Amino acid sequence: MKVYYAHSAQGQLCNLLPYERWQTLQSHAQNVGNSAANFAQVFGAQDIAYYTGQLHDLGKYSLEFQARLNSGSRPVDHSTAGAKIAVERWGSIAIGKLMAFCIAGHHAGLANGAGEGDNRNTLKQRLALQFGKDIPELDSVWLQEIKLPKTLPVPPLKADVHHPYFSYAFFTRMLYSCLVDADYLDTEAFYLNLENKIAERGGYPDLNALQHNFSQFINAFRRRIAQDPAQTEAEKRNAALNRLRSEILDYAVEQAAQAQGLFTLTVPTGGGKTFTSMAFALEHAKQHGMRRVIYVIPFTSIIEQNAAEFRKAFGELGEQAMLEHHSTFDDGKLQNETTKDKLRLSSENWDAPIVVTTTVQFFESLFADRSSRCRKLHNIAGSVIILDEAQMLPLNLLLPIMQAIKELAQNYHCSVVMCTATQPAVQAENGFYRGFENVREIAPKPTALFDKLRRTTVHHIGTQTDADLLAKLAEHPQMLVIVNNRRHARSLYDQAKHLDGTFHLTTLMCAKHRSQKLDEIRGRLKKGEPCRVIATSLIEAGVDVDFPLVMRAEAGLDSVAQAAGRCNREGKRLPENSFVWIFAPEDKWKAPPELAAQAAVMRLTADEFSDDLLSTQAVAAYFAELYQLKGSELDNKKILKMHNDTGQSLDFPFQTIADKFRMIESHMQPLIIPFDVDAENLISSLHHTDHIGGLLRKLQPYTVQIPEKALAALYKAGRIEPINEKNFGKQFYTLIGLDLYDDVAGLSWEDVEFLKRESLVF
Repeated sequence: MKVYYAHSAQGQLCNLLPYERWQTLQSHAQNVGNSAANFAQVFGAQDIAYYTGQLHDLGKYSLEFQARLNSGSRPVDHSTAGAKIAVERWGSIAIGKLMAFCIAGHHAGLANGAGEGDNRNTLKQRLALQFGKDIPELDSVWLQEIKLPKTLPVPPLKADVHHPYFSYAFFTRMLYSCLVDADYLDTEAFYLNLENKIAERGGYPDLNALQHNFSQFINAFRRRIAQDPAQTEAEKRNAALNRLRSEILDYAVEQAAQAQGLFTLTVPTGGGKTFTSMAFALEHAKQHGMRRVIYVIPFTSIIEQNAAEFRKAFGELGEQAMLEHHSTFDDGKLQNETTKDKLRLSSENWDAPIVVTTTVQFFESLFADRSSRCRKLHNIAGSVIILDEAQMLPLNLLLPIMQAIKELAQNYHCSVVMCTATQPAVQAENGFYRGFENVREIAPKPTALFDKLRRTTVHHIGTQTDADLLAKLAEHPQMLVIVNNRRHARSLYDQAKHLDGTFHLTTLMCAKHRSQKLDEIRGRLKKGEPCRVIATSLIEAGVDVDFPLVMRAEAGLDSVAQAAGRCNREGKRLPENSFVWIFAPEDKWKAPPELAAQAAVMRLTADEFSDDLLSTQAVAAYFAELYQLKGSELDNKKILKMHNDTGQSLDFPFQTIADKFRMIESHMQPLIIPFDVDAENLISSLHHTDHIGGLLRKLQPYTVQIPEKALAALYKAGRIEPINEKNFGKQFYTLIGLDLYDDVAGLSWEDVEFLKRESLVF
């Protein structure tokens, strides 16, 4: 019987017996099937995943593909055959169709079911291809090596009554994840074995060990606080605050025995919700045999901050346990498949016990079509998911995001905790149409907590011109002003920079630069020195600073609450002496339409709740009014409609959905800044490698996100260059020199042609 191979060992010093070290197709199919089944077991789809894995490379049972392995000739379609067999065996509007999506797309990505695709044939077009004409004829030996049952079990889904087809599309992505991760891992293991290497995967500490270390850290902190005598009024207030934080944490941990599902943690800024949510997650995972904790944060800028805190809390296990996965670098722009594979093999599949990631990375992956983005999805099943600052979920995608959250809780044994001081009113009991049901609060009496943790006095002070703002900056030596756009922040800084201790913060600074500035700011605040900071909303992203006075340009109430979190953050002053002033900027700094609408609803709420604008009642009223105003715009890309319209035929438009589901509308690109010696060394390393591994994570603090047009203009002007284009295409760019990057404003690209000419003048 002829032996068929999945992978060759060409060039691996096996000239005498060239096939001895090749991987047989039967072995690869069996390995992938077994791994995929193991991955899918957590959501009860092991049989379906097993046969999806068995069939994924069926087209390699052809003379044409075997010839390609021997000679390196042109590519051969080896994916369509298995998809066709799955549909023939298990139905075109049944489980066979969902398997076919996964098999046909295990390299190219999940396609649209019908209609049109963007640079990718639809599944309907793929299934119409004929053996022996459009795709290679299969050798019948496959029937002896792969035994297929006549029937397969229906996916064990509790379909949502209002969006039943969404469940099947979501299941398809989960099944796809099991397949592509199993395929990557087996292929990786084969090639590493040829080099007498093993994959550096696994070996993580378990959650019980992590919980033990975490509890020791919390208890040590409590003992230390208890031993410190409180003498001044400020110290007594701080001691009371720490006792309250301990009570909140203990209460939340007691709730961990509740059944898996949806939870809220509604705690004001300063109440310790970061550690409280982790303590709950670890205990809840232990009580229910769950696999990992995924901490989802809306801002890339504070991922490293929170991850560092968690590592410290996990002690000697912190480095092993933590995975940070950001979304700065993306392989979506790469056209060369070899280049993509190098990036994919280095990407993470979220098999660590603790994953810290961005909201963008998390939710865009749940609606993705590419193997590199979907690979990790199966490892989300059986997890405790903390959605930090849950109010930041984008309004235009809120409904499909909510549907995905429901799906994770209903069918994938996840618990989801919406963690915030400004809880979005998305529950049915809030009057939200088809909102979340059976959501449990794990904080003790949130309304009372807000009274106990009140730290500021909030007032709307009307319109403030730049002259008014400058007068207040001159009058108050320690003050934070937050405005709605970078141009306004820079203009205001330029007018105020003569004042002692004036700082400007912008997203055009790389994170390392901002961290240095913030260290300087914190130092001046602690010493009581003048410290006037002018910034955009970036400083609201969990940045640990404490001002006696904060001024915030009109925005949504959630943004106002975030700004208030930078005022009297440490509780050292009385609330009545700690002011947050909301103001309307002059007309030339008008907010964009989306932000203006949120500001208008905030003003209505301020009229009704003038005595306590940040109370739980005010926040609920604000969100209820905002959601009613937005209506159908809460799914303005029609993501749910696309699922419903194609569900009966199972022709889900996966590629179109992935393209439409973009949490960040503007196309931004990362630019690496050679900010210091460490950055220069990392850039040099990237120039000379084809294994990027953890290198990209180390480069994160040295990147600035800029629009695609700005990147193109800088490249045309010769001010940036691609890094290691041979291996990675034009995926990674670095700034040439630092003359376009300054200590105040970070990166500037306004007139690159002028700057190009200036650089030629000696």
